[in-house]
Amino acid sequence: MAAHRKPKPPRAKSRSTTWATFVFAGAATATATVYGGGAHADPSPTLSQVKTEVDKLHHEAEEATERYNGATERAEKAERRLEALRDQASRRTAEMNAVRNALGSYATAQYRQGAIDPSVQLALSAAPERFLRRAATADRAGARQSSALGRLRSQLRGTEQLRTEATAEARTLESAQRAAHRHKRTIQSKLKRASKLLAELTPAQRGRVLAQDGHGHGNARADRGDRTTRRADLPKVTAPTSQRAAQAIAYARSALGKPYVWGATGPNGYDCSGLTQAAWKSAGVSLPRTTYTQVNVGQRIPRSQLAPGDLVFFYSGLSHVGLYTGNGQMIHAPRPGAPVRVASIDEMPFNTATRPG
Repeated sequence: MAAHRKPKPPRAKSRSTTWATFVFAGAATATATVYGGGAHADPSPTLSQVKTEVDKLHHEAEEATERYNGATERAEKAERRLEALRDQASRRTAEMNAVRNALGSYATAQYRQGAIDPSVQLALSAAPERFLRRAATADRAGARQSSALGRLRSQLRGTEQLRTEATAEARTLESAQRAAHRHKRTIQSKLKRASKLLAELTPAQRGRVLAQDGHGHGNARADRGDRTTRRADLPKVTAPTSQRAAQAIAYARSALGKPYVWGATGPNGYDCSGLTQAAWKSAGVSLPRTTYTQVNVGQRIPRSQLAPGDLVFFYSGLSHVGLYTGNGQMIHAPRPGAPVRVASIDEMPFNTATRPG
């Protein structure tokens, strides 16, 4: 009797999944018709679609970068504060030990002398005058002992307060470090996805994607037909408003061509707020670390009154910043793959501006 074998199931045809995990809004579904039936093939994304997705990922990464910068700044402040509290606690402990040692010596002396009533000691003394002098000295020593006890109690309370503050600061530090790690993972994930998308392009196509400085997410490129009108509302001021502003611009110019590195403040690489912070630091002005905090420094300036050296902020969430240089241009650190460079402030949706110093 012949053996019957089950027919092997047909092997599934391999299909490229390179783009399967990326969804592009508005992409049309391509349909391929084959003999004997219809089959749906994955549509190849257009360069415009790739650019839209890469811009979006870079913009989201920059938002996460600013949150990372803020968390890192909080962690650094908490660490410095915690170290200061530990130093204070160490000094307090040394002071308490000194007071305890003094009180211990006094107690030992009292024990050796015995607890004899002073009037009895006076009656039995062969030299009453000497006894009275010693008694006056003992009274002063007692007053000093009482004062030492008071200082010890105060130091104990202070040390306990330092411990409470240190515990709270340690929690703040731990929370900020966790937040920084979380934002770091988000940044790395976004940039990895963008890098994979860019790797599928030709060098020429990658250059076109990275040549423009917008980050997607409702950028201002759609308004380019209105560029002339937008430039009309810019001031004719081309000179910095102060020597400090001039120095900040000089520093930013010296950074041209250096790479965008998220979380970096120079001198070998910068993110957007790291560049503006470093530029104004060179002029003697201390700016906070993030776009969200830099916007609160100095005087708010309307677009119509911009002057070289002003900080220009973009997007509704204030996630990007550049250093205005006049004539509608700025120096900024755009995004990964795009070095520090000069760009039009119309490349991204303008939000507000400030004048530090």
